[in-house]
Amino acid sequence: MSAVWRASRAAVRRRRLQTSVIGVVVLVSSMALVVALGLLDVASGPFDRLFGQAHGAHVVATFDAAKVSGAELARSAHRSGSGVRASAGPFPEAVVDMPQNAASEMPGMGPGPLTVVGRAKPGGPVDRLDLFAGHWATGRDQIVLALPDAPGMGEGPHSPIGKRIQLPGLAPMTVVGLASGVSGTAQAWVSPQQIAALHPTAYQMLYRFEQAATARQITTDTAAVTAGLPSGSLVAHQSYLTLKAQVAAAPNAFVPFLMAFGILGLLVAVLIVGNVVSGAVVSGFRHIGVLKSLGFTPNQVVAVYLVMVCVPATAGAAIGTVLGGVVARPLLHQVFQGADLAAVNVMPTIGSWVYATTALGMPAVVLLAALIPALRAHRLSAARAISAGSAPAGGRGLVVQRWLSGVRLPRPVTLGLGLPFARPGRALLTVSAVLLGAATVTLATGLSATMVSYGNAIEGAGRAQVIVGRGETRFGQTASRHGDAATQSLLRELPHAADVSAMGYADVRLLGQSENVSIQGERGGRSALQDDLARGRWMRGPGEAVASGRFLAKHGLRLGDSFALGAAGARQERVTLVGEVMSGPADWMRADWTTVTALAPGAQANQYWVRLTPGSDAGAYMKAVRAADPGLYPSVKTSVNAGAVTVIGSASVLTLMLSLVAAMGVFNTVMLSARERRRDLGMLKSIGMTPRQVTVMMVVSMAGLGLLGGILGVPLGVAAYRVVVRTTEHSAHLAFPARMLDVWHPGSLALPALAGVAIAALGAVIPARTAARQTIARVLHTE
Repeated sequence: MSAVWRASRAAVRRRRLQTSVIGVVVLVSSMALVVALGLLDVASGPFDRLFGQAHGAHVVATFDAAKVSGAELARSAHRSGSGVRASAGPFPEAVVDMPQNAASEMPGMGPGPLTVVGRAKPGGPVDRLDLFAGHWATGRDQIVLALPDAPGMGEGPHSPIGKRIQLPGLAPMTVVGLASGVSGTAQAWVSPQQIAALHPTAYQMLYRFEQAATARQITTDTAAVTAGLPSGSLVAHQSYLTLKAQVAAAPNAFVPFLMAFGILGLLVAVLIVGNVVSGAVVSGFRHIGVLKSLGFTPNQVVAVYLVMVCVPATAGAAIGTVLGGVVARPLLHQVFQGADLAAVNVMPTIGSWVYATTALGMPAVVLLAALIPALRAHRLSAARAISAGSAPAGGRGLVVQRWLSGVRLPRPVTLGLGLPFARPGRALLTVSAVLLGAATVTLATGLSATMVSYGNAIEGAGRAQVIVGRGETRFGQTASRHGDAATQSLLRELPHAADVSAMGYADVRLLGQSENVSIQGERGGRSALQDDLARGRWMRGPGEAVASGRFLAKHGLRLGDSFALGAAGARQERVTLVGEVMSGPADWMRADWTTVTALAPGAQANQYWVRLTPGSDAGAYMKAVRAADPGLYPSVKTSVNAGAVTVIGSASVLTLMLSLVAAMGVFNTVMLSARERRRDLGMLKSIGMTPRQVTVMMVVSMAGLGLLGGILGVPLGVAAYRVVVRTTEHSAHLAFPARMLDVWHPGSLALPALAGVAIAALGAVIPARTAARQTIARVLHTE
């Protein structure tokens, strides 16, 4: 083995260019793979880990206390064939109204319906709560709030501990503890004795099943456990899979396209390494013959070439893994920013298996890619290897050259077009590398076009230039002199106002679920929000609503489903989902103004979206608004969608990296061709070919392969784009309308096709100029 190592080490030092190409290619591919696998790892890992530790509820079921008793619910968990592993409850549940003055004293709490559950202790067989501050509510007039374990939440001047909440019709209650739960069962807890004073109307049961890996299993188990209960007693139930999907929705938007780039990078690395090793074997025939004549066995010769490849591949994988981890951290921070991680209360980190897989797997893949061309050295005899010339034999290459000589093109161009046919295997590998580079450019171009359109749509580009808010004294602002309707009329009458839409909000609750949802209503003007619609239709009257895919996924709803909304004062309205918008929070929906006022009769618009006439000055309009009423606060709509920016930025960087890697493969091919054809180049220059013509010949030889690779890469990139977009829609609960997917036109497809030519020319120009500068005497002397 010492002889193999010495020969391999000498080959690594002698072939610095090929060693550098392999190292850089593997480094870049390793970085892309760490980012892709890392994001895939953290998409659901934190939730699964903490859900198991806390014995989270597979199903949170809410029952009507008027139709079923607590004793009947307790017996349901022990019914034969129900599949229940553990259960907790029944817990009495009440919904009370959190007034504005009480909510303002509690960080992280908002006004509106508050779901309160009577529970004796935070532990238990199901949904073990994390009581991270204070103590549990054991006496009367004590309450524990459900809040995330954020810094400063449990102690300090801003902590809610010790503060008193005045709920309507009740004595003041003291906040004695703060807790968080992975199942999201309530917004507050009180003792079983205290819950009676809140007049509970429902019971809550928590179930863990033996089989709960799929939605079908959960549906079957839920039906079995509630089969013997009175009809209509089950008000609502929520599966833990919806919570898991909600947590993973934000990162899952990035997983498909990063995985696509990771796979493309891996394929490019395999092709280029195979090309490099194949070239090393061909250009090293004499070296192979010398090794065998010195006593190296065929297996040892193969080992020399494999070790020669393994050294830079291992170094590149190690450095790329480290750099990938560094690059992944800010990306993960951006991806998970805004993800609903309050329940799991942790910022995910990449698992060690990702680093181990990349650091060990990339060199293994490189060795497999190098094995096939290295076996060619195994088959060569010493005499044949020593006597073989480095330049390719005639055959098909000469035939093509003769045919091209009759074409009306400059001689350097025809010679260049014929060069690849002398080494068809190497040409095929080069075309494949350029093909993947062109496919990467195509994929990135399509993604960027879709994300720009998506970002503009959800951020309101072109539909509202100015947003006006009404001042409120409780926020230290000057109160508006105009009422709701008068404000809208005032804004519409100001110069250059084309349309004004009034927006109002109300906090409501889906019956049977603990968390509040915000319902947004719009009044007057042409709808400023219809551009968000992706599927279904817009609202046409009372009782109709639209929501995002995340809202539908969280609450287990589909287009056409009807459900009941509840608000303070026992008001209830039944609404039907008629449309799905492209994006939005999981706790937010839109309805017409009549539906909003039916749930909250005192609701008023507090925000006005103003669309100006073409060419108007937004600054002048805002100045006119402030002059008309100092209590109105206008601002320019300048928000940018961070997710779209992240996707476009990441895709652009990865595309540039993979394009440079593909260009390095072309660079290596041209260098090998120049070395093999030293004698031919010397002869051509001796009969009058100028250095510029030599450069043109070498660049054209790769540009032709680049054009072929670009043409073949476009359909592959389009197919990858379709797969990535559809997978993103499904995994991230987004919806792209058809107009955003129609991004391919003849002009737009020409750009990625020509990208193959650019990649090939970029990789060929430097070695071509180097070959052209060599003198005739030096070239012929080396022969």
